[in-house]
Amino acid sequence: MAVRRPAPAVADSGTDGDAPVPEVLEPGVARALSPMVRRIIAPNPGPMTGPGTNTYLIGIDEVVVVDPGPEDAAHLDAILGCGGDRIRWVAVTHHHPDHAPGARALCERTGAELLGYGRRDLVKPDRRLRDGDLIEATEFRLRAVHTPGHCADHLCYLLEEERMLLSGDHIMEGSTVVIRPPDGDMADYLNSLAKVRALRLRSIAPGHGRLIEHPNELIDWYIAHRLEREAKVVDALSAAGTATVDQLVPAVYADVPEALYPVARFSLHAHLLKLAGEGRATGKTLTGKWSAA
Repeated sequence: MAVRRPAPAVADSGTDGDAPVPEVLEPGVARALSPMVRRIIAPNPGPMTGPGTNTYLIGIDEVVVVDPGPEDAAHLDAILGCGGDRIRWVAVTHHHPDHAPGARALCERTGAELLGYGRRDLVKPDRRLRDGDLIEATEFRLRAVHTPGHCADHLCYLLEEERMLLSGDHIMEGSTVVIRPPDGDMADYLNSLAKVRALRLRSIAPGHGRLIEHPNELIDWYIAHRLEREAKVVDALSAAGTATVDQLVPAVYADVPEALYPVARFSLHAHLLKLAGEGRATGKTLTGKWSAA
């Protein structure tokens, strides 16, 4: 869900104070982000996907494709045009329909091994990855980092040689992430943010948006933003005494457009479930009544 973003730390442009021109995000065009990483944006822009899903190709001699995105023929052709017969692995961050459906089709066209956390509706991996598992190629090591929160099967991938985190939907550029119970869990999400904060990252390649070159600053803002929102939930619930999620949304999300309330209600429910787990609220369901403890 798109919300206000933190003020980015911008390096000196050396041009009399002129700010750098933001990168234009163009679907179907391979762009090198580093010596080892290329990005191709899928043609699926929208309110929940931004410019489109980012597909990443890591490696030169041996290639792993992370998040092939939707099963779109033109996008798969663009991936093959960039990686060709060097594609050895296809790895997904999670099972959601804007990230995973193209994976099996790409494996069928390349003979690559499909990797993911577990078997879900759109992901049936040939090899299941767990936290700390490695994809080892001739030129790089890509480490799986289990980051539940957005969904239970979410993996990030750490490119160890560059300390770049391919973050899927765990962290995005320009927006926060929807947490939708029961697969999404706010307590898990905050714990996973702290986990990646400790990885000594140099950059984050998100599932949507531009490369993030000040990762710790953004992660700190993500954590502070979630805790600030949690405080608003506590205040609104205390003021109401008893209320439903839909009754609380206008007070808790007064800073976002009303058109986003149907999405915001899921993250609000996740906040309430976290508070209930801590003994600070009582309730359970998205549509039922909630009370301050």
